[in-house]
Amino acid sequence: MPYFDAASSLPLHPVARQALLAALDEGWADPARLHREGRRARLLLDAAREAAAEAVGCRPDELVFTPSGTRSLHTGIAGALAGRRRAGRALVVSAVEHSAVLHAAEAHEAGGGTVVRVPVDRTGRVDAAAFGAALRESGSPEGGTALACLQSANHEVGTEQPVEEVAGFCAEAGVPLLVDAAQSLAWGPVPGRWSLLAASAHKWGGPGGVGLLAVRKGVRFAPPAPVDERESGRSPGFADLPAIVAAAASLRAVRAEADAEAERLRALVDRVRAEVPALVPDVEVVGDPVRRLPHVVTFSCLYVDGEALLHALDRAGFSVSSGSSCTSSTLIPSHVLRAMGVLSEGNVRVSLPPDTAEADVDAFLAVLPEAVREVRAQLRAPSGAPPAPAAADREAGESGAAGRAGRAGTADGEDGGPETADPGREAALTVDSRGKRCPIPVIELAKVIGRVPVGGTVLLLADDEAARLDVPAWCEMRGHEYLGAQGHAYRVRRSA
Repeated sequence: MPYFDAASSLPLHPVARQALLAALDEGWADPARLHREGRRARLLLDAAREAAAEAVGCRPDELVFTPSGTRSLHTGIAGALAGRRRAGRALVVSAVEHSAVLHAAEAHEAGGGTVVRVPVDRTGRVDAAAFGAALRESGSPEGGTALACLQSANHEVGTEQPVEEVAGFCAEAGVPLLVDAAQSLAWGPVPGRWSLLAASAHKWGGPGGVGLLAVRKGVRFAPPAPVDERESGRSPGFADLPAIVAAAASLRAVRAEADAEAERLRALVDRVRAEVPALVPDVEVVGDPVRRLPHVVTFSCLYVDGEALLHALDRAGFSVSSGSSCTSSTLIPSHVLRAMGVLSEGNVRVSLPPDTAEADVDAFLAVLPEAVREVRAQLRAPSGAPPAPAAADREAGESGAAGRAGRAGTADGEDGGPETADPGREAALTVDSRGKRCPIPVIELAKVIGRVPVGGTVLLLADDEAARLDVPAWCEMRGHEYLGAQGHAYRVRRSA
């Protein structure tokens, strides 16, 4: 079964497996002890730290190992904020940071701090100048900025961020920049004058349970209490030395293969980006088409339930992931998709692992159209033919007199047809989809838009938060005018 979820986690790299097995025999002792076994363990730990620091681009004494990438981010943010509390209490982050960063930001706000969230464009990229403008000088009446956080590349859509430019703005403002490099570190070092960096070993084929945290010399840093003598006081507790050795060894190994593998995977992803919209109607490919990770492509399919599509692809033998709200217990779609303002229905992230065969991509492109058709058929999504009037009334959930008053002329499909009513009259039709999860509200909207004359409006009632993304996206994709929302009411004018 092709595994296309490399951005979530990778299986152990062969080098990691070899290093892990060897270190289990040699690195079981406490590296803080002075006896022979302790000294042997210490040598292994030092060698692992030097290898990881070389890959990161920092000094060995600036890098510590933590139990996870999440712990690295939480410790890095808390330590930098505490170390710079005299400079101010403002934290600047992008709107598409990993949830670990956003959770730390929420905790900072709950403790009385200030968080500035910098928006992104539709590709998921921040504007470096806007990020720089969000940095407040120390001593200002509002309080200075203590820390800025920016991911090197987005974990859901693969868009690379302008870290080098933002690092320059941070350096000018005297504000340390923490970079979440979890997705990019396997492909190369992070450029620019960053101050702190966090990463996670399982993202590049190392063991789970190992994170990296680099803190440059000169950065004011106060590790969260309580601390002990291990890992410079920044990661207390007995380290999993065999896992650390395997993580460092695998990072060095994947870096040696990175350039060639990136070129090969980028070509495969370019194929997916180009062919999916040609093979599947009503698809939006999201993320920056050029400034992106080489192995990630994300797209959203109109009229598709994300969870159902993931199951259909899994049955076809492909493991992918999704940012759709319907793939989780919440009705709120991915914060990344929300920040980008793109379609969230039927969202699929394909992230190719190293050594992905071209034949596997061919097979994925072959099964995807049928998987989407299957899910759309299950949801009775529009297929171009207008539904029978009585069935359409039931499916649309029209609300009494408002729905009946809104019918005009021949019942048409989504793309419209001949009208018998006065096209200049502002017809109104209400579709009540409250209590239904997307994409159902959008499907119901699509089924009735042809019932109003060109220029007429449809009022859609939908309390699923995904509708705030999906209704405007549907209007843009189908050529209708989105008039805005008030609460859970969305107004659409038929334009085609």
